[in-house]
Amino acid sequence: MKTFRFLCFLLLVFSCTKKKTHPYTFYYWKTKLSLNAPEKEALNKTTVPYLYTRFFDVDKYGEKFQPVGVITKDESFNIQQQIVPVIFITNRTFFYIKKDEIHLLAQSINDLIKKKITDYHLSAAGEIQIDCDWTAGTRDDYFAFLKELKKISGKNITSTLRLHQVKDKTKMGIPPVDKVYLMCYSTSSPLESSDKNSILDVHILKSYLKDIDKYPIKKIEVALPIYSWGIVTNYLGKHKLINALSEKDLEHSDFKKISNHEIEIVKDGFYFGNYMNKGFRIKVESISDSQLAEVIDFLDKKINRYSIIYYQLDRKFVNNRNLNF
Repeated sequence: MKTFRFLCFLLLVFSCTKKKTHPYTFYYWKTKLSLNAPEKEALNKTTVPYLYTRFFDVDKYGEKFQPVGVITKDESFNIQQQIVPVIFITNRTFFYIKKDEIHLLAQSINDLIKKKITDYHLSAAGEIQIDCDWTAGTRDDYFAFLKELKKISGKNITSTLRLHQVKDKTKMGIPPVDKVYLMCYSTSSPLESSDKNSILDVHILKSYLKDIDKYPIKKIEVALPIYSWGIVTNYLGKHKLINALSEKDLEHSDFKKISNHEIEIVKDGFYFGNYMNKGFRIKVESISDSQLAEVIDFLDKKINRYSIIYYQLDRKFVNNRNLNF
């Protein structure tokens, strides 16, 4: 009997200490709603019933607000998940904005979201996510916009939250929302000369988020990167980005290998849709499973229960990849 009780105790201990995987889904960040087979397969494996879908961007040209890159839809786009519309708004949109313009902006955004949902017969969730890299100078107007959009739409309005907005929360303010999405990437600029991974440097991320457990908003979901890109450097040290490059793309007879992540071009020619000269360098930045695991392990000690939204749903980033962490 004692042996049986001891075995039961061990079973209880192990079941309690076994790490649970986080529910997850994706951001969808393409202008045309269309899924190929690997993307459908990846989406079908998700454990959150939403797909966070960019509908359009908003920018200011002169004195006018303009939607940019409004989505279109392919007839084959049929999914089981509900759509959460995501709207990216440039920070300069809120420069010198007037009170009546805040109302106009909120009304226009809500109208266009409703139109796209109706036109494309989308199953929409009761949430709109706003993505804006607001600053201390625009925070009050941005926060007023979030309140106005909630009043006009009747939806749950949520906001993205960047690393510097967490670190400098006194200066940046706390958005008037019930839930935020912590953007755990873009830890530095890819257009600056650096030996760090600009998509995600775990050491930098930890330093910015060391007090995330003290953030006033407790409903926090986590956005993690699975994308990659190539950084091209010319003779003058100027940089250019090529999206979705991987280490495999660097395997070419016209490339001289410098490291596992960087090559030098040895022959003038067209590469990845761009003309490049001999001597140009291409450095690929990507995210490994070990980096994701380290970030998740860190956040598990700071945030109580969260879902993961991977950026982004694209065959180059999801094909044959296990995202259960």
